[in-house]
Amino acid sequence: MSAQTSLKRVTVRDVAACKGKDPLVVLTCYTAPMAQVLDEHVDMLLVGDSLGMVVYGMDTTLGVTVDMMINHGQAVMRGSRKAMVIVDLPFGSYGESPAQAYRNAARILKETGAAAVKLEGGAEMAETVRFLTQRGVPVMGHVGLKPQMVHATGGFRAQGRTEAEAKQILADAKAIAEAGAFSLVVEGTWEGVAREVTEAVGCPTIGIGASATCDGQVLVTEDVMGLFSDFTPKFVKKYAQLNEQISEAAGKYAADVRARRFPGPEHCFGMPKLRDVKEG
Repeated sequence: MSAQTSLKRVTVRDVAACKGKDPLVVLTCYTAPMAQVLDEHVDMLLVGDSLGMVVYGMDTTLGVTVDMMINHGQAVMRGSRKAMVIVDLPFGSYGESPAQAYRNAARILKETGAAAVKLEGGAEMAETVRFLTQRGVPVMGHVGLKPQMVHATGGFRAQGRTEAEAKQILADAKAIAEAGAFSLVVEGTWEGVAREVTEAVGCPTIGIGASATCDGQVLVTEDVMGLFSDFTPKFVKKYAQLNEQISEAAGKYAADVRARRFPGPEHCFGMPKLRDVKEG
């Protein structure tokens, strides 16, 4: 599916219709300018809590707040026209109870205008997903590697290596899909397990460090563009090295300022043009 085929925003129904058909293109996004650039190329823009690490320099996503997600969700909505916008529910905003999840999800949707929220978790979150979807909140699930549980799982490592892990991921995916999730992120999961999950659930799967057989793929935009160089996961393919270009441009600017080459007359107000000075 291409977001370019319609002037209207991509909807939950559009995404669901792509199961087993056209691959869904998803990228993370946190700002209005980036949303303007990405909008025509993607089906969905995910305002992920990864912004804690990418934008704010945090070590994990655990420090991200609902207010932060709302601010960035509003920015992405302002910068996009066609892509479906999904906003992450951050750590501590939904795990206490379905009612807590609904309060925060409803606030995010009302204050941003986004189409859906995303939450992490398996079978233990099925009741919450069902509670939200029955009350009009579209939910994208997230199984496999769950960054919000990084301390509990012992770090960022691929999931599904053992038979027990594989069975648990499959059970989690089925539970979340059956609870009403319209799509499911499968992150950092052994390829064969991710493929099995995609075949087993009725909603589209969005892979990140998973399988090419998933119904779509998502990556962190800053990783794709070479803007976030602290760590590059194995599953990332860099399509540009913009950090190098930005550094080079900043260096040229600094050199011009120090040599008083910038600003020139053409950059100043009230300065006569060079031609006028010669004619005078």
